[in-house]
Amino acid sequence: MAVAAHAALADALQHTRDRTLALVAPFSYSELEHVQHPLMSPLAWDLGHIAAYEDLWLVHRHGGGEPVRGDLADLYDAFETPRAVRGEIPFLRGHDVFDYLGAVRERALDVLHDAGPADGTLFEIVIRHEAQHNETMRQTLFLAGLTGGRPRAAPRDADAAEGWIDIPADRFSIGARAGVFAYDNERPRHVVEVPAFRIARRPVTNASWAHFCEGGGYERREWWSDEGWAWKQEYDIVHPEGWTADGRPRDDADRPVLHVSWFEADAFARAHGARLPTEAEWEKAATWSQEPIAQIGEAFEWTSSCFAGYPGFIAHPYREYSEVFFGERYRVLRGSSWATEPRARSLTFRNWDLPQRRQIFAGVRLAKDVS
Repeated sequence: MAVAAHAALADALQHTRDRTLALVAPFSYSELEHVQHPLMSPLAWDLGHIAAYEDLWLVHRHGGGEPVRGDLADLYDAFETPRAVRGEIPFLRGHDVFDYLGAVRERALDVLHDAGPADGTLFEIVIRHEAQHNETMRQTLFLAGLTGGRPRAAPRDADAAEGWIDIPADRFSIGARAGVFAYDNERPRHVVEVPAFRIARRPVTNASWAHFCEGGGYERREWWSDEGWAWKQEYDIVHPEGWTADGRPRDDADRPVLHVSWFEADAFARAHGARLPTEAEWEKAATWSQEPIAQIGEAFEWTSSCFAGYPGFIAHPYREYSEVFFGERYRVLRGSSWATEPRARSLTFRNWDLPQRRQIFAGVRLAKDVS
């Protein structure tokens, strides 16, 4: 790769690190080390994990050198140390974690200079990994009610037309094209057949969800699946995560609703005589040039699809990125959210989570069959 390409990767690494450091700057060491919510990691653990991931993939595996801190590999391995125990383990605290971030970055830049980036894939994975953890850390801040957990800018396309777009039946190619960066679960690109369907021009807004709440949305048993109703009853769910105690949204009425589970999204769709789109329908609509759908990028959007590999899937560069999550437990989300780094946005990106999860910046776009 040319010198300019080397510089571009170095700039991207620095840009993402600047965002990480700005995100945690308002907080004391004590706040960074505290378990802000039982579902999430301490923010300081996330910082150490970011450094350890870069240490493994750029310093050790790409550069061929000894890791800066090989003794921390297990401690910062997401599978070796699940979230439930991260607050109890001896992760780096105080200035030590920032020193580790800096030391690894210095070595990674040396690797980039001395060994080059090869095809750039591992550098891109590291950059996007840190960007994704920025978004995860914002989820922690949201759940804790801390600075950085809520969007500030006015919603884009707030005046987008309501109603539906009719998409005709079609055979089209889904997945990432050759020659662009993509994760293993976005490949291989392949042809699927999608029957005609209708999809909402814009995602469901806070105002629409408030009407759902006021109309008994969390009380009408017939709108909920058996599993969803059991979850709602067990945890006394009566409105989206983060709304006021009296069931009102804290964000603009026209902004897409956030922090709803798949169970809630499914119930809302049933209540409106609709359903959630499949991920093939979502990608078809998002890439349909005749009439683009609005407000992509404000919220991840739940689909009806379970998370699975595409035909011919090959895990790369490690199966723990996505393959271990394949199956009926996880549902696919598509798009991106207000908290997603622009570099990490893609219409073929596949996110996933458990159907009860609400920490993610997730919303809903409705679909319907065409009779």
